[in-house]
Amino acid sequence: MSEEKKYEINVSVRTTYLPDQSDEASDQHVFAYTITIANKGTVASQLISRHWVITNGDGTVQEVRGLGVVGEQPLLKPGDTFEYTSGTVISTAAGSMKGSYQMAAEDGVHFDVPIPEFILTVPRVLH
Repeated sequence: MSEEKKYEINVSVRTTYLPDQSDEASDQHVFAYTITIANKGTVASQLISRHWVITNGDGTVQEVRGLGVVGEQPLLKPGDTFEYTSGTVISTAAGSMKGSYQMAAEDGVHFDVPIPEFILTVPRVLH
């Protein structure tokens, strides 16, 4: 079996703008994002850490690294999914996030899973 199929983790994202927590006059735009991580491979793997690259609409970049997600380091057996919701604040009405998860498979292999770039935008800002 190919290595890719052994360590195949899919990541999908849904975003929500939170107007009640935002203060547009002070350039504080709050977004929630829900991530679903699915182990489509054949080896159980644990999410060890994360790396985010958050880019504001003006090009300002912030990087965030940390252990696990929302205080957890989930173990995903083949076929398992893990979903969590977190949030971020940016100073522009639009921006983006991308990153990676660092995983450890039960067979000792460590690998990165890319988190595809997704857009953060206040409704009606982008057409």
